Amino acid sequence: MLKSIEARIETNGQVVLLESVRLPHACRAIVTIIEEPEVSETALLSETVLGEDWNRVEEDEAWSHLQQAR
Repeated sequence: MLKSIEARIETNGQVVLLESVRLPHACRAIVTIIEEPEVSETALLSETVLGEDWNRVEEDEAWSHLQQAR
């Protein structure tokens, strides 16, 4: 039987299960390490929507006084 259980692995290697598990006997397990992005998921998901708002001509005009002349 295969069952997936979410867990957190501490920097010292300790595995902490995020839910309770009851087994009829000792079992082997495979641990897959998932690298979390350095940027939050919320930021990544909102980037497109915010980009549409920020890249409007009206926004450029509103903030043009802060841009340095080249």
